[in-house]
Amino acid sequence: MTKKKVLIVEDDELIVRIETDYLEAARFTVAAETNGTDGFRRMTSEDFDAVILDIMLPGMNGYDVCREFRKVSSVPVIMVTARREDEDKIQGLGLGADDYVEKPFSPAVLVARVEAHIAVHERLLAEAGKQPEKTDIYAGPLVILQGERSVLLNNEEISLTVKEFELLAFLAGNPNLVFSKNELFRTIWGMDPLDDNSTVTVHINRLRQKIEEDPSEPRYILTVWGAGYKFSI
Repeated sequence: MTKKKVLIVEDDELIVRIETDYLEAARFTVAAETNGTDGFRRMTSEDFDAVILDIMLPGMNGYDVCREFRKVSSVPVIMVTARREDEDKIQGLGLGADDYVEKPFSPAVLVARVEAHIAVHERLLAEAGKQPEKTDIYAGPLVILQGERSVLLNNEEISLTVKEFELLAFLAGNPNLVFSKNELFRTIWGMDPLDDNSTVTVHINRLRQKIEEDPSEPRYILTVWGAGYKFSI
């Protein structure tokens, strides 16, 4: 069986060695770059199954790398950083990162996250190739074109990340049903949530900023306090 290939973009050589040792022990092929510009060039010129991306990098920073990479690829990106502010997590996830791991971290847990994200990505690609075209969803001025994986609001296209689109399409495809944060994480991310399940909250908040006329008084994605979220048509 062909080994999966992971790129590490990290300027701390000790962390690179630790991550490499654990990934190779899990039978991954590993490549590494210590500069954001070189990392981006390699990400876009070679085929990788996942990318582990630091934020504070010489050259292009991790945010810029993720933003530009998402324009051309849906390969899983896991951000790893010592920065713990919520704004940093929101920015990283908003730019299309699939996961956000804070330093210090367990290398074994990082490997498990890499394996899980690769499995989810491969499943989504396989399903996209064999499933019949899904029905488009119309909710007033909001239109979700599932075959094209695009969203229109008042006839203007809204730019969504991969996970934002999947989350919106799932909720809108199950209108008025309430889903907890953990249920949404398992469904959209395809794995059990970490202790910190703010990833779903971040994506919900970003969706509201993009599709709601007044995000503080949402029309579509409603919070059911103590239970989760639902899509109202």
